This record gives sequence, C-alpha cells and structure tokens, in this order.
Amino acid sequence: MWKAGRIKSLMNKSKPYLAMISLQFGYAGLNLISKVSLTGGMSNYVLVVYRHVIATIVIAPFAIFLERKSRPKITLPIFMQIFILGLLGPVIDQNFYYLGLKYTSPTFSCAISNMLPAMTFVMAVIFRMEKINMKKVIYQVKVVGTLLTVGGAMVMTLYKGPLVEMFWTKHIQPPKSYASHISPNSDKDWFKGSIFLIIATLAWASLFILQKAALKTYDKHQLTLTTLVCFMGTLQAIAVTFVMERRMSVWSIGWDMNLLAAAYAGIVSSSVSYYVQGRVMKVKGPVFATAFSPLMMVIVAIMASFILAEKIYLGGFVGSLLIILGLYSVLWGKSREEKEKKERERREKLAANSSSSSSTAAQPHINNNHQLVTSNIKDIETGDGVELQQNPEAQH
Repeated sequence: MWKAGRIKSLMNKSKPYLAMISLQFGYAGLNLISKVSLTGGMSNYVLVVYRHVIATIVIAPFAIFLERKSRPKITLPIFMQIFILGLLGPVIDQNFYYLGLKYTSPTFSCAISNMLPAMTFVMAVIFRMEKINMKKVIYQVKVVGTLLTVGGAMVMTLYKGPLVEMFWTKHIQPPKSYASHISPNSDKDWFKGSIFLIIATLAWASLFILQKAALKTYDKHQLTLTTLVCFMGTLQAIAVTFVMERRMSVWSIGWDMNLLAAAYAGIVSSSVSYYVQGRVMKVKGPVFATAFSPLMMVIVAIMASFILAEKIYLGGFVGSLLIILGLYSVLWGKSREEKEKKERERREKLAANSSSSSSTAAQPHINNNHQLVTSNIKDIETGDGVELQQNPEAQH
C-alpha cells in the first residue's frame, strides 16, 4: 500500500514534465510538416485559418459537454482578453512564425524560438508574476540558465562550423516532392526570416503571460477558454487572409500534404497544446512551461536530418549542449523555489495552528477573570458605589 502511494505520488509529480516533453515532439512534427507544405506553395495565412477551424471543431464538443455547468459569463474585460489572446497566438505568432520558417529552415526556426524562455522570464518579472532575488543561489541559477539557453540558440545561429557526418545521413535523400521546390535562401531572405521569427517569439511570450491571467477566470473551464481563443483566432485570421491574399485559388486544398499540415496543426499543435499548456501553467507557471522549448530544437535537428536530409553542423551540437544545460538549470532553480515555497507555507500553517491552540487554552482563564471582575462590581455597588459617583475622575 505504501509503495503504491509512492508510485502514485511520483506519477502525479511527473505529469507536468511528461506533458511538456510530449508537446515538444508534437511541435517538432509540426515544423517538419509545415516546412514541406509551405515550400510546396501553400499560403501561410490560409494554413493558419484551416488550422484553427479544425482546432475549434475538434475541441468545441468537449467544452460544450464537459464544462456546461457554471460557465463564466463573457463580460467586456473577458472578451478583450480572449480577443487579444486570439490576436497574439493564431494571428501574430503563427503567421510570423510560418513566414520565418518559409524563409529559413526548421532547425533555425526552432533555434530562434528558444529565446522564448528568456523573454517570458523577463516579462514575468516585469508583471510581478515571478520574483527574483539575486542574493539567493536559486535565482542566480535561473538567470544563468536562461542566459545559457539563449546563448546556445545564438551559437547555432551565428556559428555554423564544419559539417558533422552522421552514418545515417550519407545515404538519405530528401523526398522528391520536397526537393523539387527547394531553392537556396539568400542572405536577405534569411535576415527577413530571422526578424519574423523574433516577432513571433515575442508574441508567443506575451501569450503565455496573458493566458496565465485569463486562467484565473476560466480556472475550471480551460476547454472553454481554448475553444473561444481558437474561434476568435479563426475569425481574425480569415480577415487577415482576405487582406493579404487576393487570389481565391489559395483557399483550395486537396488530399495532400497541405491537408495533413492543417489537420496536424489544428489537432495536435492548437487544440491539444493549448489545453495541455494551460493545465501545466496553472500548476507550474509560465516560465516552467516555456523552459522545455529548447528540446524541440534538438528533436527537430535529429528528425530533419533523417526525413529531409538536413545537414547537421558542429555549431548545432555546441548550441544544443548549452541549451540543454541552461534548460536543466532553469528547472533546478524552479524546483528548489517550489520546495521553499511549500516549506514556508507548511511553517505558516503550523504557526497558525499553534496560535489557535494557545488562544483556545487561554479561554478558561479569561472566563475566570470575567467572573472575578463581575463579583467585585457587585461588591462595589453594595458598598462603595456612592464614592465612585462622587469622584468621577476615578472612572477614567
């Protein structure tokens, strides 16, 4: 019985970690499939629309049937939160990320997006969602870990280094449908793609911060919040697409990679990821959720070398090591911070219980003193009461 309890407790503690690691594999698949689709000519604006149409259709029934009781009313402040979440996530973040992915490569896009933990940490400190005390080792480690994460991503971006030959890449060729559309990116396109990716990452970090605030209202209705954000994002993305794409032919889609990209993105990376991400953030906070994003880059680099025959260079290895080191530094600092918080809460609870016990024990003495004072007043009324009336100063 004791062992079963320990295993159950260990599984509950591991759920947030397993959930975020699984999400990184899902995001890695999204990068590869989307790259093939965008290279084949699909509009990034249309892809965002279809992605969120599918996400809304998939997750709405669960929200309707599982969270139909005591659903929060949509007031003007709540509507504005949902509107901004839809604008930050489905519209700004994903459109700019797809544009950056189109002009660069999957591994490079993931490397740039690893600025997310640093951006989120800084924004969380600014909005007082994270407290920092540089006199403590815990916070020093968290800051250093964040810097290592960003530094590793920058190494991958700025230092290419010699080609690292893997035994599995020597005989791998990219798919013909993908290779026929590949064209070497110019430095101008690469720089433009980098700017798009930085804007997308900033919007993503802002989404994490605002989503934390929105979860206070939808504490027990996270599926409802996810559905509303996806639906709002769909409407906004349609409006943006009609402005940016004048050709009606861009909306056509068949049973091909474009449909797979939209379906995969809608089911895995929008509906499922929004919900899981919200659940983890509710328990661990926004910095914990974003600290796992460097793993996506490592997964993409390996998968891209197998599937798309993408080359791996020494800079990728060096950057990956720095990112993993920074990742676990942040997680160590976060775990130690949570332990200190729980210990502090336990001590405060013990102190409150001790104070309550002391006040209960002192109650009989108070009652005895009250009886003694009442008896003395009666004696005064029968004896020396006239003296009190003649000398009012004795009453002060």
